Amino acid sequence: MTYKTLTAASALALMLGATTASADTWRYAFEEAMEEVQGKFAQKFKAEIEANSDHEVQLFPFGTLGESDSILEQTQSGILQFVDQSPGFTGASIPEAQVFFVPYLLPQDTATLATFFKESKAINEMFPPLYAEQGLELLTMFPEGEVMMTTKEPITGPADLDEVKFRVMTNPLLVESYKAFGATPTPLPWGEVYGALQTGIIQGQENPGFYIESTKMYEVTDHITRTGHNNFTTAVMANKDFFDGLSAEDQELVENAIATAFDYIIDYQDGLTEASLAKVKEAKPEITITTLTEEQRAPFKETAASVEATYLEIGGDQAEAILTQLKEDLAAAQGM
Repeated sequence: MTYKTLTAASALALMLGATTASADTWRYAFEEAMEEVQGKFAQKFKAEIEANSDHEVQLFPFGTLGESDSILEQTQSGILQFVDQSPGFTGASIPEAQVFFVPYLLPQDTATLATFFKESKAINEMFPPLYAEQGLELLTMFPEGEVMMTTKEPITGPADLDEVKFRVMTNPLLVESYKAFGATPTPLPWGEVYGALQTGIIQGQENPGFYIESTKMYEVTDHITRTGHNNFTTAVMANKDFFDGLSAEDQELVENAIATAFDYIIDYQDGLTEASLAKVKEAKPEITITTLTEEQRAPFKETAASVEATYLEIGGDQAEAILTQLKEDLAAAQGM
């Protein structure tokens, strides 16, 4: 563990009076605020657990226990029982999970995405053993919305990203993706992004529309560009030893709560992107929100093959099998 992680873990232990969970209290941390998508999912999960058992679920939104690396390590060590974290942050330890950053791999249609995440053999059969090797029980993955770029200058093609310092998560494939787009990818912890945009250390970042609105990224950028290159994916995990130690009844309780929360969060996101962008436009009328045409997207799409090739090089032993299966699962979800 890093010093920062230990500090966060110590703070949690002091708050709760112990570093191990009682039989009736489960702790769940996530990367967003309580009223953002991961927070809404967590609240639904908590409500289902508490309505159908004597267990209590304590929720810890972003910033409560440190950055993303801290809450993952705390889950692996058993201080936390559940964590919601994007594969963008687990890519270093589970390189196969970087597949979700191959541009133009995932569709934008919500119904298709919901079917894919529910039924995907790659997600539900191939990924769990990889997560288990890291001490994690993969409970579900779900989409959070279309990823958009926010920048200081307008973007109509890769040439406009030349020399733009663009914040990315600390994920090797996402770095390669933005290199292919023509930008200068700059990995930064999320807590530093607003200030870095404000001071000009970076000139762009990417996130779903709801997150751009709720975190006020529009205040420190002037243009939102919908390139259609990705849909943000996140994963809910449990500490593996904790989950394996649950009774069959409690394991079923968790799985049912996860399934209910999944259906809830898909419905919750219906119309969320457009509503969020409308709020952005209301708060900052001068901002431009541009959806690139297919012609404008073409040069971005042309980079996908090189990023995919990089994934096969750095994505771990099962990268090729997972990518192949993922494409088959997507085709099935699209009815192709």
